[in-house]
Amino acid sequence: MTEIILDAAPDLDFDLKGLPKVSLHDHLDGGLRPATIIELAEAAGHTLPSTDPVALGEWFRESADSGSLVRYLETFDHTIAVMQTKEGLFRVAKEFVEDLADDGVVYGEVRWAPEQHLQQGLSLDDAVEAVQAGLEAGVDAVAETGRDIQVGQLITAMRHADRGQEIAELAVRHRNNGAVGFDIAGAEDGFLPSRFKDAFTYLAQHNFPATVHAGEAAGLESIQSALVDGRALRLGHGVRIAEDITVEFGDDEDADGEDADDNIGMVTLGGLASWVRDRGIALEICPSSNLQTGAVAGFGEGIESHPLDMLYQLGFNVTINTDNRLMSGVTLTDEFELLVETFDYDLDDLLELTLNAAEAAFLPLEEKEALVEYINEFYDELG
Repeated sequence: MTEIILDAAPDLDFDLKGLPKVSLHDHLDGGLRPATIIELAEAAGHTLPSTDPVALGEWFRESADSGSLVRYLETFDHTIAVMQTKEGLFRVAKEFVEDLADDGVVYGEVRWAPEQHLQQGLSLDDAVEAVQAGLEAGVDAVAETGRDIQVGQLITAMRHADRGQEIAELAVRHRNNGAVGFDIAGAEDGFLPSRFKDAFTYLAQHNFPATVHAGEAAGLESIQSALVDGRALRLGHGVRIAEDITVEFGDDEDADGEDADDNIGMVTLGGLASWVRDRGIALEICPSSNLQTGAVAGFGEGIESHPLDMLYQLGFNVTINTDNRLMSGVTLTDEFELLVETFDYDLDDLLELTLNAAEAAFLPLEEKEALVEYINEFYDELG
């Protein structure tokens, strides 16, 4: 068993936005600018709930803030509708990179499902190439401002569909053109990763990495399948691994009759939780999104009940992400600030979380080491 002791709140005197960040779990169709949606929708003849950027942004956040993953996913009908042409995909991808850079992100993996963008005649390869062109244009635009950012595509298959093998082959086909990994997304409950077992075997045979959405809308069975059938190197969200952890808080009195510290708890990990922790399988946790979708409802209400702090203290490989910046109305800076305010995290905590993400990135070793070195040097200068 492991002992957890909650710390006192720190004083922070640094700029959270200026900290270098690594984004591993951020959906392309969940990060559009409201103004861009309005312009693209007008060109596509698509009707929106509002044509005012501020009101439209509020509509997305309110619709997503329902506590239901199903309702949350419905908001994507509008963003996907305006991402059906090369021009639309290019613009969205370019602006996505620019927005990441404005948030302090120096490395980002952009996940999206090409199969959802074929309604106006694009092929899967056309779609991937259009997004890659946009990402590269975004990197160039950021460079013109004197900053650097590196991005890669996580090619995603929709788990309720039957195109897993086709999308896996697509990802491998573009491994030298921006694709860095594979994922499955969409309705998790009832659609285990085992449905795509052959596709994951194909990826493994081609030495192509996978992260799998698991432990968000479904629990331990989904995580187990992601690890066994999906050969996942990371877990998309993965937060419900906490269901395999037992916590007992003491409330005994000490020898002097005073109340013992009830912030001290004894924790026991189940077999699956131990496996995930001991092997450093990264958890791509998205705090605000987890609240919106009800992923952490079983642990209590409010961000203070989110098990990410317990997982972090227990030594799990926790990374912090946004999931869908439009729907949640957040940036990675906002999520860092939320952790500081809620769990009293200090600069050392934010560095560790950032390094966790950097070391879990789907990068060649040399590039990963360079990224880690850059982040460490930046934080050293702050110290």
